[in-house]
Amino acid sequence: MNRILITTSTLAAGLLFFFHPGATAEEKSHFKAGAAVADISPDVFPFQLRSGPSKYVHDPISVRALAFENGADNRALIAIIDAIGIGREMADEAKAVVAEKTGWDPESILIAATHAHTTPKGGDTSPGRIAYEKKRREGLAEAMLKAIESLEPAKVGFGSDEEPSEVRNRRNFYEEGTSSTRNPWGGYDKVRMNGGTKGIIKPAGPIDPEVCVVDVRTGRGNQPLGLLANYALHYVGGIPSVTEKDGKVRGMASADYFGEFARVMPYRMSSRPPEGFVAMMSNGASGDINNIPFGIERAPRAPFEQCRIVANKTADAAWRAIRKIESYDSSPVIATRQREVTLTYRKPTEAEVEKALKLLELTREEREAIHKKTTNYARHTIRFAEPESPGTEDVIVQAFRIGDQAIVSMPFEVLVEIGLEIKEKSPAPRTFLIELANGSYGYLPPPNQVELGGYETWLGTSRFEKHSSDVLVKELLEMLRDLWGQG
Repeated sequence: MNRILITTSTLAAGLLFFFHPGATAEEKSHFKAGAAVADISPDVFPFQLRSGPSKYVHDPISVRALAFENGADNRALIAIIDAIGIGREMADEAKAVVAEKTGWDPESILIAATHAHTTPKGGDTSPGRIAYEKKRREGLAEAMLKAIESLEPAKVGFGSDEEPSEVRNRRNFYEEGTSSTRNPWGGYDKVRMNGGTKGIIKPAGPIDPEVCVVDVRTGRGNQPLGLLANYALHYVGGIPSVTEKDGKVRGMASADYFGEFARVMPYRMSSRPPEGFVAMMSNGASGDINNIPFGIERAPRAPFEQCRIVANKTADAAWRAIRKIESYDSSPVIATRQREVTLTYRKPTEAEVEKALKLLELTREEREAIHKKTTNYARHTIRFAEPESPGTEDVIVQAFRIGDQAIVSMPFEVLVEIGLEIKEKSPAPRTFLIELANGSYGYLPPPNQVELGGYETWLGTSRFEKHSSDVLVKELLEMLRDLWGQG
């Protein structure tokens, strides 16, 4: 059963205010915006990466925030953290800190992770992890508070362009026998993720090449203040490593192409980067999208080169999108909606549990001969079948309106078809989805992709019932219609 927690109702700011006859356009506008960035690069060593302990930082790890206000009851704040994901508990805690210090409604705040795989891990099991946990939590609140503190008269424009050359659907159909589609349970799927070049027939889904931008300018002087971009592409990887004297290879912390985009984008705005300007890249519906060139001949890349290529291409697309903007709104509607939706966890059948138990009776070598992930996914099956395993989960979805731009969020790695469906059905002139927002609950495939199988649909990787995406899309479209007066 779905339930609405609180709806932050807002109207077009400016329509309810009375102005003295000689007021200027700037005096009439109550719209303000603010942008800020907090450096959360680790400073206690070693810290923990997915690849193991490290003391090397390749490029800054950051939180970036953009705040919008058109009157005290018309607010929205979007924060993007360089992290593989963000748990709901951390997001809720950061929102509560901001709410306590500023009075901003927590439901007007969206916090999302970029899903960069080379960002440090927090936790409580080592000095490095403990220190980093503290630093990223403090940095998250710091960036949001500074964005609110820096609010100033502003205007905002919206645009988009395309960059199709760096997005590929990583789920493919293969010729029978040329590339194994065997799954961890010993059966066969209809598609495979990143299955290699040989035998590819066609992708199992589409791509979304759109680069969307929300371009915020100062009210006076038209100077760049902040920019939020959105692109449906997984992390890129290829981050340099360091070989130590003892021969051990250590990974380096990196914000991937998301951080590089933020570094490059100011130069697209001006040959002399504007002081205080903050650019950020959010991750769209990219659960099945990467840029590994299966079936395409591409020259080898140097470490970090592909991150730079993607960052430069998306920055160019953002620049083209900005050049298309014909007008900037100095009194945009700022409105948000949030719902907490109850989703049902998948429960294995008795036959699936029996199969998993039999697999776990095999030797490790025998399980790995079936699939290298057989042990993990057999254990996932058993865990999800246990009586104490939760039956439902309440997840947050949000819909924001910033002028003519709709921004929706889901706490999942969202497969691209879901984002495209929302764009197609949205009542807004422009719409994009930010994934891994306000929580991280694994992959969210649409029902047709569940039928095909593959990594993104396996129990454990994908935790909720088959039609969960339909439930969430319905909720988001209802909120969007409400925001656009079609409820």
